Amino acid sequence: MTILITGATGLVGERLVPRLIEAGRSCRLLLRAGKPCAAGATAVTGDILDPSTLPDAVRGVSAIVHLAAVFRTQDSDLIWRSNLDGTRNLIAAAKAEAPEARFILSSTSHVYNIGNPHPGREDDPVDPKQAYPASKVAAENALRESGLTWSIVRFPFVYGDGDGHLESLPRYVGDWHPAQRMSTIHHRDIATAMNLALDGVFDRRVVNVADDAAMSIHELAGVLETRLASRSEPLPHPWHLHVDTSFARRLGFRPTVRTVHQALQEGLM
Repeated sequence: MTILITGATGLVGERLVPRLIEAGRSCRLLLRAGKPCAAGATAVTGDILDPSTLPDAVRGVSAIVHLAAVFRTQDSDLIWRSNLDGTRNLIAAAKAEAPEARFILSSTSHVYNIGNPHPGREDDPVDPKQAYPASKVAAENALRESGLTWSIVRFPFVYGDGDGHLESLPRYVGDWHPAQRMSTIHHRDIATAMNLALDGVFDRRVVNVADDAAMSIHELAGVLETRLASRSEPLPHPWHLHVDTSFARRLGFRPTVRTVHQALQEGLM
């Protein structure tokens, strides 16, 4: 089973690839020229925005794990081109060269509406207005309509393995209500979810994955030994960025890092 992985040098990809290799998966990485290839993987030079490079990349694979995405930038055109056009290019290559391959798309809990009346569920209507989640919803729809064997895995806030992501959080949430809760997932359980998806457990499904304990911004700041301004006014959107993972659990997903506190205690940050 050869897996093509995009975004293999990104925040998630560089931590996922070694775990897939350790699990016995044969990994082929789509890399831009000059990018390093993880030990134990093979590399193919290409870019999801250059369709001419993709047929060789997908030929002969049994699965595609599409992680490549653009997020934190003010360039909305780049976000749309990368997240939607790049996905469309990869879908077209897969349909032409590997139509039986399983296509797994990483997506985001940011797709759920800010005013959701409960934690985000996979069957909730979604219509985000910001470029990043809107482009991911459009990519999800393109994949669902492709005729391929697809799955979509929606990640919440990802952290751990020295990625610095949680440590950067105070820079982005300074004006958030400190009681706002947010679902999280450790990189180790990105691999847990992806292995299930690669085994077909998530086929033709949209699946939220997260750990066992959404935490407030106040609590996360405490883990980082950072203080945020105290506030006590009512929380306007209590379920924003909090996802319901009951469907994933019914499918067999069980996080191995159940809370951020566990990660801290076990030196997994």
